[in-house]
Amino acid sequence: MLRRFYARVNRTRPWHRLPFLLGLFNLIALREELREDNLVDTRTPGGVRTPGVTLAAADEGQRRFRTPDGSYNDLSDPDMGRAGTRFARNVDLAHARPGTAEELLEPNPREISRTLMRRDAFTPATSLNLLAAAWIQFQTHDWFAHGREPQDVLEVPVATEDDWFENPMRIPQTLRDGTRSAADDALPPTYINSQSHWWDASAIYGITPERRDAVRSHVDGKLVVRDGHLPLDPQTGVALTGFSENWWVGLGLLHTLFTLEHNAVCDALKKQYPEMSDDELFGTAQLVVSALIAKIHTVEWTPAIIAHPVLKVAMRANWWGLAGEKLHRRFGRISSSEVISGIPGSTVDHHGAPYQLTEEFAAVYRLHPLLPDTLEVRSLDDDALIDSMDFAEIILLNAHRVLTQSPRVADLWYSFGVQHPGAVQLHNFPRWMQDLTLPDGVRLDLAALDILRDRERGVPRYNEFRRQLHLKPAETFDELTDNPVWARELEEMYGDVEKVDLQVGMHAETPPKGFGFSDTAFRVFILMASRRLKSDRFITDCYTEEYYTKTGLDWVADNDMGSVLLRHYPQLAPSLAGVENAFAPWKVAGAAAGPTRHSKEER
Repeated sequence: MLRRFYARVNRTRPWHRLPFLLGLFNLIALREELREDNLVDTRTPGGVRTPGVTLAAADEGQRRFRTPDGSYNDLSDPDMGRAGTRFARNVDLAHARPGTAEELLEPNPREISRTLMRRDAFTPATSLNLLAAAWIQFQTHDWFAHGREPQDVLEVPVATEDDWFENPMRIPQTLRDGTRSAADDALPPTYINSQSHWWDASAIYGITPERRDAVRSHVDGKLVVRDGHLPLDPQTGVALTGFSENWWVGLGLLHTLFTLEHNAVCDALKKQYPEMSDDELFGTAQLVVSALIAKIHTVEWTPAIIAHPVLKVAMRANWWGLAGEKLHRRFGRISSSEVISGIPGSTVDHHGAPYQLTEEFAAVYRLHPLLPDTLEVRSLDDDALIDSMDFAEIILLNAHRVLTQSPRVADLWYSFGVQHPGAVQLHNFPRWMQDLTLPDGVRLDLAALDILRDRERGVPRYNEFRRQLHLKPAETFDELTDNPVWARELEEMYGDVEKVDLQVGMHAETPPKGFGFSDTAFRVFILMASRRLKSDRFITDCYTEEYYTKTGLDWVADNDMGSVLLRHYPQLAPSLAGVENAFAPWKVAGAAAGPTRHSKEER
């Protein structure tokens, strides 16, 4: 009934323009609608599964702790969410099929990149700091990664006046799903997630026993740290951590921070429970750290990038419930309802489909415009400019040098706290990302790649994507965007509004007030943000003292991004004083300091 009522309301007025309470309950109804209609299984019908186990029959590693590859989170279906399993879909499978070879290249992805996406002048997202941009990559490279075919490529023609180094541009195809059988013939192409689908901080801990063994010190449950830094991996030349692809200084800071946080949790557990073994300390600390990361993302990062009053309450309610944090901390859960008392500690529920991350979830998290073209390193003491580095100087193999040879790591943290990221919109894609050479020698235009990957993997184009997510499609280019110049550019590029790519449409769309990205992308967020918590045994049924200990549960409840930063870098206190959300701009150092600094391009 609630769903039908709001469906009628939303025909004339979207949720973000409703009065506060109506908007809040509209979101609850929308989430239920999406749960019912937009969780689509892609696993082989009747396929072979690892046999389930009962709670009593599971061994201690399967029952009590997160496994490296994510298996046995659901004991009745041990393969659910495991690394090496398929992505699911948020759209009907009939609309999840890639186009023909001709449609993959029409319009030309490189031309879209050059004409519609390339940054002409830096447009900042002034409500955020650069830490917010680093954070989302810290999250996504833990959540999902597709492999690449070693030989097969997609060839993108390049115009004669283009400055690309070769014609055609050669983009490796997405790695094919080697688990398909004849039983999958009715399914569209499927792809494998090389990472664990669960929110388990696997980017820190690794998804194989070998990697997990390499990052552990095997003393008191701790991870390896040397002089406050992650050691180098001799095989890759970048930091030794769980997952280090696409490495740069922002990832290095966050991986180091939460490695230090893991070790701090181990110290607290060891002090309170001296009988705990090394394995028990490690496994419990991983539970605590992964839950804390999920909490930070839910109640801090998301409300920072979606600065809307309804969303701030809704995301905190995902964690604490509408009853609120104060009541929850004093009395615990007062209801079995996730709406009233939050998802952590509620009953696990997959909502009719086995838990998997989705291709559409990966698509809407392509937020590359957040990154600027330069990092300005400033002094924590007085905001003086220490260095201005192009991104080529702080990515991949260069990142370790910057992290270990900078005057102080605290200066780097401060710099991320006061510099703005870019706005997620057209004409704001970093130029350095449009000609990037990876460590294996593959040279890519990431903007063109983003367009091509959605087409290749059968992610619907913008209008069909909106239909599938219960949104009204744009009938004209002027309806798609409020910017008349962009509307004409889109019309010239596409001709037909139905052909507009998802990425382009989301970046052209005028977002709701306070939003850092489009309402179209938000539909997938509102569905999957709660699903990643609600399906996870360790956040629902097992979010108890038996698994976390009282010390561990208190650690998650008592901490946020600011307290984590201050525990390991207490010298940041003056810059964080009075800052309610660590992903918002920090205080600029020095009594005579000016406003928050932008990039040199913007100035």
